[in-house]
Amino acid sequence: MRICGLKLTHDGAIAVVEDGKLLFCIEQEKRDNNPRYREIENLDAVATALAEHGLRVEDIDQFVIDGWDGEVESQFRVLSGSTPVILKGAPYTERRFDDLLASVDDTGLLIGGESYPYKSYPHVSGHVASAYCTSPFAQSGQPAFCVVWDGGMVPRLYHVQRQGARLVECLFPIIGQMYAAAGHHFGPYKKAGGADWDLGVAGKLMAYIALGSVDENIVVVFRRLYQERFAGDTELARNYRENIHIAETSLAAVRDFFEASVPQLETKPHEDVLASFHAFLERLLVHKMEIALQRHSIPGPRNLCISGGCGLNIKWNSALRASGLFDAIWIPPFPNDSGSAIGAACCAMAANNGFVPLEWSVYSGPAVKTRYVPPGWTVSSCSIAELARILAENKPVVFLAGRAELGPRALGARSILAAATSPGMKDLLNDVKHREHFRPVAPICLEDRALAIFCPGTPDPYMLFDHQTREEWRDRIPAAVHLDGSARLQTVARNSEHPVAQLLIEYEKLTSLPLLCNTSANHHGRGFFPDAASACEWGRVEHVWCDGLLFNKACDTELPSSIDEPASLRPI
Repeated sequence: MRICGLKLTHDGAIAVVEDGKLLFCIEQEKRDNNPRYREIENLDAVATALAEHGLRVEDIDQFVIDGWDGEVESQFRVLSGSTPVILKGAPYTERRFDDLLASVDDTGLLIGGESYPYKSYPHVSGHVASAYCTSPFAQSGQPAFCVVWDGGMVPRLYHVQRQGARLVECLFPIIGQMYAAAGHHFGPYKKAGGADWDLGVAGKLMAYIALGSVDENIVVVFRRLYQERFAGDTELARNYRENIHIAETSLAAVRDFFEASVPQLETKPHEDVLASFHAFLERLLVHKMEIALQRHSIPGPRNLCISGGCGLNIKWNSALRASGLFDAIWIPPFPNDSGSAIGAACCAMAANNGFVPLEWSVYSGPAVKTRYVPPGWTVSSCSIAELARILAENKPVVFLAGRAELGPRALGARSILAAATSPGMKDLLNDVKHREHFRPVAPICLEDRALAIFCPGTPDPYMLFDHQTREEWRDRIPAAVHLDGSARLQTVARNSEHPVAQLLIEYEKLTSLPLLCNTSANHHGRGFFPDAASACEWGRVEHVWCDGLLFNKACDTELPSSIDEPASLRPI
C-alpha cells in the first residue's frame, strides 16, 4: 500500500510510505531556497514531488493530511493550480483519550484536475506515530511511553504498543510556546509586548543561556507565578486551564505571565533570568514525569519516545535521560512539525496494521542538484581524500551530498564543514552565517572516538542530547566547544556508507582528529541549499563540494541582489 502524508501548514512537507518503508519526505523549506517553515500553498507541489520520484498522483492508494488548529475539526485553504480549495482536517489533539486514530474522512483533495478522497488524523497523533514507528522499540515490538510537547499544547504523556496508543495524562499546564515567549521578554530577542513571536527563538535561547547562571531566587519567582496563573487553585489559574485549548487565550496568558515577572526581575541580568527559567521548566518536566510514572503503574519496559517541537531541546532531553526514570530514550531527527507528514502517513499505517515499525533513513529528503556553474566559479572533480586535505588547511567547505537529511538540523548532507582546531573558526562561521557570537558550532565526530572526547559521548546521530567536552580536549578543538564547555554533538558510525563518514575517516588519517565543525548550509532564514549553484551564488564560503565536484571561487564577484534573480548559466 502506498500512502502519501501531507503537512499543509507551517513546516509543510510531503512524505510517501510504501508497504512500511519511507520512500521520501520533501519539506517545502528545502526546495528552491524557500524560507524556513514554508507552508504548502498549492497542491501542485504534491504532483511535482511525486513526479520527481517516478510516481503519478493516481499511484497513491491513500492520502492523509495532518490535523491542525481546532477542537473538533480544522480547515485548510489552499490552491490547486489557480483553483481555491477548502479542505477539512482533524483537530490539534485527539477527541478521546483512548482513540488517537479517529480520523476525519472527506473528498475534494484536488490535484491535477482530479479529486481524491483523504483522511486526516489529529496533529498530536502524527507526533506520537512518527516518534514510535521510527523507534528501536517498534523494531523490537516493545511498548513505550511517548511525551509530546508542541508549541500549542501542554506536555502530553502517552503509552504506545502495537495494538494501540492512549493518553496517560497531561503533565502540567504550560504550552510549548512558553520557552520562545521567554526570549521575547528577556534577552537579545526581546520584543515590545512579546508580539510577533519568532519560531526560531527557542533554539537560540539554548545557546544564549550558556552566558548566564541559574539564580534560585529567580526560579522562586517563576515557580510562584506558575502556581498563581497556571497550576494553583486560584480563579486565574482555573480560568486558564478551562480555556487552555483556545490559542488566543493560552497565548495571552503566557504573555501576562512574563509581563508580571518583569517588574520582579528587572534588576537581574537577562542571561541569568533565561538560564533560571530554563532550569525551572527542566525541573518541572522531570518532576512531573516522575510523578506520572508513579501514579500509573504500567507493566513492561520503561522506554520513552520524545516528540513535538520541545523535543529539539537537547538539555531537557539530557535531563530526562539522566533522571534514571527510563531504560532507554528515543527521539527522531524530526520531533518538530518537520516530521508531521511522516507522522500522518504513520497514522494511516497504524490504522491499518497497528503501530508497526517504519523502515526509514534520515537521508530521505530532496536529492542535491548540480545545475550549472555560476560566473566567477570553476569546477573540477575532487575525491573525498582531496577534500580532507583542503579542510586540514583550515579552509571551510560547503558539503552537499546525495539526498538531504530530514528535520531541521544539518547532519552532513547539507553542511558547512571546517576544522575545529582554530579558536577563530567559530567566529568565522558565525559571521558567515550572520549569527550571534554566542551561537555554538556543532562537532561532527566518528562514533567510536566520541567517548574519549565528550561526556557522555554516547552515540548521538541526530544532535539531540547535550554533551560536555572533556577538559583535555577543549584546547584542541576550541571551535566546536560552546561557552559552557558543552557540545551539540553528532556522531557518525565509521562503517556508514555516507560520504561524510568517509570524509571524517580521511581527515582523521591526516590530522589524527576524528571530528570537524558542522553547521547548516543555507541562506539566512531559509532551508538548506538545494544545489551547488545556490551555495556558489551565496558566495560566503570559497569551496563548495557537491557529490564529487569541487566548485572554487575564482574571483570576487558581485552577489545577486535576490536569490530568485536569474544568473548567467554555464551548464556542467
